[in-house]
Amino acid sequence: MQKGDGTVVVLIIAVLAIWAFYYIRGKMRETVDNASPFDFLIDEELPDDDATRLLEENGYEVISGKKRIPIEISVNDGEMLHSRLFIDYMASKNGLYYTVKLAKDRKPVEWTGSSIRERLLVYQLVYPNTAGVLYVDLQQRKVHCFVFAVQLYDE
Repeated sequence: MQKGDGTVVVLIIAVLAIWAFYYIRGKMRETVDNASPFDFLIDEELPDDDATRLLEENGYEVISGKKRIPIEISVNDGEMLHSRLFIDYMASKNGLYYTVKLAKDRKPVEWTGSSIRERLLVYQLVYPNTAGVLYVDLQQRKVHCFVFAVQLYDE
């Protein structure tokens, strides 16, 4: 064994360790990037009702039933108020995910931009990785898809 052989072995091990680190890191990042952002919402048992059947007839796959999202509201850094937001279903189509709200007789949506914004935008904001909000009207047997594009700056 020559005098510089130990140095060469250490350099080879260092290069292999650096390569292994970046390879494993890249594979982990690829796995995370390819994972569904809504895996945590997927339900084993889905309700079999008129709404899920209508969504499926329109090409959507229902991936979860009703979800309750707790909300805590701090008022003036003091009093705490509690509320919750309900999403009726989560659905997917062509690799895109949607939150689903069912139409209600006692709270009809007016077909104006401001009314739709007030009633449905929050459901896309809760899950920003969704492609939009599906509004299911069982009486008319229609699925309306709303996609919100929020511009934060005037151009």
